[in-house]
Amino acid sequence: MMLQQLPLVNWSNGVIMIIVFAGVCIALVGIVLMLMNGDKKKQE
Repeated sequence: MMLQQLPLVNWSNGVIMIIVFAGVCIALVGIVLMLMNGDKKKQE
């Protein structure tokens, strides 16, 4: 029973790390898009 619980803990930790990583990537992409849009407006 103990061996079956260890992979579940590892999976949950992996899922949490993936969610955090995805959130950071989405935030960075959003910031880059905002900067690009801001630069375009300034150039016009």
